[in-house]
Amino acid sequence: MANTLSGSAPAALQEYYRVLASGPQAYGDGSELRALLSDRLDFTGSLAGHRPDATDGFLQGVAGFIGTVRSINILREVHDESGSAVLYDAELPAGSVRFAEFFTFEDGVIDSLNLHYDGADYIAKGGR
Repeated sequence: MANTLSGSAPAALQEYYRVLASGPQAYGDGSELRALLSDRLDFTGSLAGHRPDATDGFLQGVAGFIGTVRSINILREVHDESGSAVLYDAELPAGSVRFAEFFTFEDGVIDSLNLHYDGADYIAKGGR
């Protein structure tokens, strides 16, 4: 369902995209994803705005995304000692939406995530 990241991607990020592409049945209660996130995830997103300490809310938002996404096509990725950036297209029921995600890591887990996309386009194409 998704392209895989290169071998230079941090292990937590490789698992993150595997979970995003796993489908709602495999996602379940989100415990696999929770293990990849800081207990105090700092999240910024187009619809949610900035949410410090966002782990629980983020897990709920991802459940909605996974429930509607049909495929993920990773277009570009960049990794260095301070973080990672990934650009991808997500195929939703009514078309494709482009996402850019910027990550930082601490102690091997995702500590912050800054997510960019067109929120109105996402909703119009069936995202929830």
